[in-house]
This record gives sequence, structure tokens and C-alpha cells, in this order.
Amino acid sequence: MPVFSPAVPVLSGRYFLVLFFVALFAALSFVVALGLGSADISFNDIVAVLTGTSDSLNQQIILQIRLPRVQTGMCVGGMLAMAGCLMQILLRNPLAEPYVLGVSGGAAVFALLAIVSGLSGLWINGSAFAGALLSIFLVFVLSRIGNDWNPLRILLTGVVISAGWSAFISFLLAVSPPDQLHGMLFWLMGDLSYVQSSFWNPIVLAVVLLPSLVYARSMNLLATGDLNAAALGVNVTRLQYFIYFASSLLTATAVMQGGSIGFIGLVVPHLVRILFGSDHRILLPVSVMLGGSLLVIADGLARSLIAPEQLPVGVLTAMLGVPLFLVLLQTILFRQRT
Repeated sequence: MPVFSPAVPVLSGRYFLVLFFVALFAALSFVVALGLGSADISFNDIVAVLTGTSDSLNQQIILQIRLPRVQTGMCVGGMLAMAGCLMQILLRNPLAEPYVLGVSGGAAVFALLAIVSGLSGLWINGSAFAGALLSIFLVFVLSRIGNDWNPLRILLTGVVISAGWSAFISFLLAVSPPDQLHGMLFWLMGDLSYVQSSFWNPIVLAVVLLPSLVYARSMNLLATGDLNAAALGVNVTRLQYFIYFASSLLTATAVMQGGSIGFIGLVVPHLVRILFGSDHRILLPVSVMLGGSLLVIADGLARSLIAPEQLPVGVLTAMLGVPLFLVLLQTILFRQRT
């Protein structure tokens, strides 16, 4: 039995209407996030800074501190949400999320090794990306033993690899100097405090999203089962390979930038399915925009709740994600009963 049923074809008018309103919500979230933090900045001041008509202290706060953080948060949230969509199709499991293949564990181990070695900045990001790629490679190779590559083997291999990385993380935390533990724990919980604007994030997002939209109809068919999709002309093996590497690249890039930020990739796809259906022509782009919006709002709250102190954004996404997911679960079960 498939986890998700194929969607009814979406009329172009409704399709663009949904995209317009979600894009409007994303833009509003972007502006609101620029105003959140220990320094209160009004909407008019934000507009003045963005239009270049302000040269006050607010300009420095927004352009040098908050804007890079919000831009990165939008991309990271979008990548996590899209990776969650792809993983749930690949594994046909409603609990699949971006970190299920151990990508975050590999990234965390290498990032913590860089921190322990006294490295910082791009060295930590590069180490995290290398660790994520190593985990992707291990899961792919071990899942293909005997040329029998299937979703169940991928899932089990990812779970085992993730458990191994978790043991390594515990070891590093146990032997690390006390003065480094604070930064290590913040990275593990997910943090956007030290991010910088990067052209790499939107490029990765666009490079994965555009071909994914081309494959969207095939993904709808894959959701009904491998045999049915193959009978309708889908190259199942090629599509599975694409989904695996696309979701892995998105997760690796997101973890490199923000650490392990949970629940965005699990909750957002389910929320979009309930609101707009399971057609991947809508599901993928809407998840990207909604995931980015939720992450920047959570990050804004992380900067504001106990200002001037800041919380790791991963703490906020977990606190918001747990009750939201339980509500979504009850909604799904109620729909199934009726």
C-alpha cells in the first residue's frame, strides 16, 4: 500500500493562485523577521533601509547582521522542507525526514572535530559539508550491496549509520574541553547566529528545485508504487537515484549552514499536503517557501524571547514542531476515518 495517493491534476489558475499567496506570506515573513531581535525596528524603518532611504544605526543592524541571517534562514528552511518531501516519496514513509540517512550525524562529527581543533568560520562549514558527503556515500554504497537497492535497505542503512555517528558525537562531547562545549552544543541544536550571505544557497536550491518540478508528475506516480509507476512509463531506478542525491545535497547544504535544525523537514510537507494536496507540482515549491518562512520566524523568536540572550533556533523549531505535528497527525487520522 502506498503512503501517499497520487493527486488529482491541478488547474493552472488554482496552481498560480496558491503560489502567489504563499509567496506573499513568505515575503511578509521575511520582512517581519528583519524586525525581530533585541533591538526593536519598526516596519517603516525596515522599508526605509531596504529602499536605501535610511542611513541610521538601523541600517547597519539590518544590512550587516539581520539580512544575511534571514536570507540564509529562508534558504535553509526551504532546503530542509524540500528534502523532507523528497525523502518521504523515496522511502514512502510519512515519518521520513532530511536527517534519516545520517547526513546530519556525519556533518556534526566533522564540524565538532573542526571546533575541537580550534578551527572556525568556513573551516567548520567545510568540515560539516565533507562529513555530510561521507555519510551520503556510505549509505549509498552499503545500500547497494548485492545490487538490491530498495527503500527499506536505504532506511535501515541510514538508521545504523546515524546511530554510529551519534556514538561518535557523544564521545567528542565527553572528551572536549569545557570552554568549547557551549559552541558545540549550539551547533548541534541548530544555530544561525554566525551565518553569512552566500550565493551558494540559492544556487543549490534552484539547481535541485527546477529538475524536481520536471519530475513532479513522475513523483506522483512513484507514490502509487514502483510497479505501477514503471507500468506507466516511469524510469523508477533513475528517479530514485535523482531523489536520493537531490535530497542528500539539500540536507548537506542546510546542515553545513545551520547545524541540525529539526522538524522543518518533517512537519512542513505534511502541512502542505493537508492544505493544498499531494501533487508535487504544488507540494515542492510551496514547501520551499513555507519551510523558509517558518524557519525565519522561529529564528526571529529565538533572538527575541530572552533578548539580549539568544536561543538556538533548533530549540524553537522543536518546541513549535512537536505540538504542530501532533495536530497534523490527528487531522490526517480524522480524514482517514471519515
